[in-house]
Parts: sequence; structure tokens; C-alpha cells
Amino acid sequence: MHWRDRGILLSSRNHGETSAILEVFTPAHGRHAGILRGGMSRRYKAVLQPGNELIVEWRARLQEHIGVYRIEPARSRPAVLMSDRMALAALSSLCSVLSVSLPERDPNPECYERTIRLLDALEASSNWLSDYLIWELDLLGEIGFGLDLERCVVTGSTGNLVFVSPKSGCAVSLVGAGKWADRMLPLPPCLLDRGTGDVGEVSDGLRTVGHFLRLGIIRGGKSASLPQARVRFAESIKQLAEKTRSGASC
Repeated sequence: MHWRDRGILLSSRNHGETSAILEVFTPAHGRHAGILRGGMSRRYKAVLQPGNELIVEWRARLQEHIGVYRIEPARSRPAVLMSDRMALAALSSLCSVLSVSLPERDPNPECYERTIRLLDALEASSNWLSDYLIWELDLLGEIGFGLDLERCVVTGSTGNLVFVSPKSGCAVSLVGAGKWADRMLPLPPCLLDRGTGDVGEVSDGLRTVGHFLRLGIIRGGKSASLPQARVRFAESIKQLAEKTRSGASC
């Protein structure tokens, strides 16, 4: 078996004394692992950074084998983002979330293209926070936990939608929530209309989307919690939102 594709490196880990196991997200072969012989050498240290784009060639005797990779560097993302701590945290979060949420070897060119667009946004602009949130929202749909934000699940109305039910993933209006409002998840405007929101809205949106990402990860049998890179990223955004609110109130 043999194929060649372009992909995003999601992770690498030691394998034996000199090799590494790479997990790469490609459009035609999905999230796919393989062994890189000599991957522990200094030659590959800069190349094997999560978020880098690689040209990968995979070979195995049988399809179900883990197989062996040969790689060529295609585009270095982390190096470009090194001066932007928040963008680098978003990149780490993105890679870790894909690693635990996508099924193995399932082609997903649409998700791949959305991910490339987000990576481009991280490099090109400081106004990418809402882009990241919407990327996660779309990923929920990919793993079967898409949110229904069209109308209130309780009253059927389309106005004043401010919550999401943590059980159903459906929008809930202020009236519909009633006495259960304190048990609901926030539905910020930028999540509702897929637009640009301030850092506070994005923080609220990450809390809501993160709840359902965790459920999707549990269903996939990977873990009972979100990846630490994603937890740290959301916490950084939350702290930034709190600072922003504190400054605005002074």
C-alpha cells in the first residue's frame, strides 16, 4: 500500500530508540499515523513541530498496518507564530483537538480546508478569535454534536436566544429558560450569527462549544476531558476577557 499527500502534523511521539510515530491530518486520508525512521534525530527537530505542513509519503504491506512515513517540509507554521503567544496557543489547541476528535483514516477534505483557512488567519491577522470559535463549532458538526441554534427548543421562538441547553445542544430563549437559566450554557451573538465577537463573547462561546467537544471525545472513547492545550487556550482567553472587562469598568 502506498500514497502521497500533503498534511498538517498533529503530534509526534517517540518510538523505540530512534524513530517517531507521527499523526498527520491529510485531506484524502484523514487523521493518519505512521512511523518516521530516524525521527528522533536532530535533523527532524524543527520539522516535527505540531502545526507544520508536510508532504508525506506512506507505505505499508497491508492497509491495516501502521506503515512508514517519508516526509518533506512544506510550510512552517509555528516558527511564523512564535512572536504571538496567543496565536501559538490556538495552534496547539487546534492540533490537540483534531487529534482526539477526528476518526482515524476518514477522509475529510472540507474540514482540512477549513483548518488551513484558520491557520492562514492566525498568521495574517490579530482578529482571528472568532474564526477559531467558528472552526470549533463546525468541527462539532463533523463529529456528530452539531448545535441547533435556529430557534428556542422550548418555545419555538427565534428571538432573544441567549442560552444553549447542555443536554440537547439546542438554543433556548431567555423566556424559555425560566428558572433553569443558571443551568444553561451561554449563547453569545458571535456564535449565534457566526460573526465577529469581542473577546468576552469568544470566551463564552469556547465554554459552550468545549462542553460538547468533551462529550464528543468521550463518545469516541479517547478521554473524559478536553486536551490540556485546549484547556489552557480557553483559560487564556477567559483571563483576557476578564482583564478587558475590568479595564472597561474603570
